[in-house]
Amino acid sequence: MDESPSAKRWLPLEANPDVMNQFLWGLGLPEDEAECHDVYGLDEELLEMVPRPVLAVLFLYPITPQSEEERILQDSVKKEHNDRVYFMKQTVGNACGTIGLLHAVGNVTSEIKLLEGSFLDRFYKSTAAMDPLERAAFLEKDREMEVAHSVAATAGETEASDNVDAHFICFACVDGQLYELDGRKSAPISHGPSSPSSLLQDAAKAIQGMIQKNPDSMSFNVIVFSKKAR
Repeated sequence: MDESPSAKRWLPLEANPDVMNQFLWGLGLPEDEAECHDVYGLDEELLEMVPRPVLAVLFLYPITPQSEEERILQDSVKKEHNDRVYFMKQTVGNACGTIGLLHAVGNVTSEIKLLEGSFLDRFYKSTAAMDPLERAAFLEKDREMEVAHSVAATAGETEASDNVDAHFICFACVDGQLYELDGRKSAPISHGPSSPSSLLQDAAKAIQGMIQKNPDSMSFNVIVFSKKAR
């Protein structure tokens, strides 16, 4: 779900690593570079099972009155913006899964090699100097991405419906800080110091805090974007 100034709405992407992998591989992420995996729980033992190195963490959570209240409160606080964080706003309804993946890949382009001239390679080069709203407008007009998203959204196991009340965000480590990247917020949110090796544990802590604020909900999903072992 997304309150968006644009009338454009896509079908939501399923929280399914297989669907996300096919989507990213089709857009120019080489299959032997990185892929998404499910995280089965946030306790240390289950986190140990996650393939490393982890490049980013995606979190799907329910939109509730509490989460909306917190978002509005966070947006009222002025934030220092680090230009090295790749961040974009969301103006297309239900595009949060795609934007979560664009945030995941966009903040590790120095760690992974995208196929030269591929969609993702062109997208990041075209939007590198843009601000978050200009990137949103660029995505909104991008027919190639819209088609790719639509194919991925209908490839899941659950029937695609555009009436959803859940939202994807991404956690990434940039310049020694853990950032929450949420296209419905006005800027990245820093969650304090982090490092590539502690990113998963640090993101898990932040996610546990969010889950505790919505104790009645069961609809949470955590997916990692991990570099493939050579």
